Amino acid sequence: MHSFQAFAAHLGHVLAHYGGWGLFLINALDSSILAFPLINDLLLIHMAARHPSQAPLYALYCTLGSIVGSFAIYYLGKGGGRIFKRNPEMREAGRARRWLRRNDFATVLVASLLPPPTPFKVVPIVAGAMGMKKSRLLSSLIIGRGIRFVAEAWVGMRYGAEAENFLRFHLAFLSILTAASVLLLIVIYRYLQQTAPAE
Repeated sequence: MHSFQAFAAHLGHVLAHYGGWGLFLINALDSSILAFPLINDLLLIHMAARHPSQAPLYALYCTLGSIVGSFAIYYLGKGGGRIFKRNPEMREAGRARRWLRRNDFATVLVASLLPPPTPFKVVPIVAGAMGMKKSRLLSSLIIGRGIRFVAEAWVGMRYGAEAENFLRFHLAFLSILTAASVLLLIVIYRYLQQTAPAE
C-alpha cells in the first residue's frame, strides 16, 4: 500500500509539469482506475496559487477530467464491471444501490463533493449498473465536481502559499458542509413539491 501511495505521489508530481492537461489526466485517473487521495486537490490549489489568472481554467480541467474518468467506470458498470468486483470500495455497493434507485442525481452530486477517503468510484459504477441516464449523471458531476474544484481554485487564489495548509486542515469540513447543504436543499425542494397544492 505504501509503495502504491508513493507511486501515485510520484506520478502526480510528474503530471503536474503538464499544467492543465496534467490536472485533467490526474483527475481522470483518480475518478477511474487509480487513486490520488488529496494529490489532485493539492495540485489544483498549488497551481492556482502560483498562477491566479489561470485558476478558473485549472478548475475546468479538473472537472472535465473527473467527468471523463467517472464515465469510463460508468460504462464498465453498465456492461457488468467484473473487473471491479474485488475492489474494496464495492463493499459499499449495496447501500449505494438502494439509495441510487430513489435518488440517483442527489447521490452522485453529494458523493462528488465529499473528500477522500469517501468511496466515490462505486457511485458511477452502480449508476451504470442501475442504468442511470447519462444526462443526469453528467449534470450531477458538472455541478458537484464543478463546485468542489472552483472552490479549491478560489482557495488557491485567496490564500496563496498558505492555501495547501488550509486545504489539509479544512477540506473534509468544508466538503461535508457543502454536501450537507446541497442535500438539505434537495430535501426541502422535494418536501415543497409534495406539499404543494394540486392545480
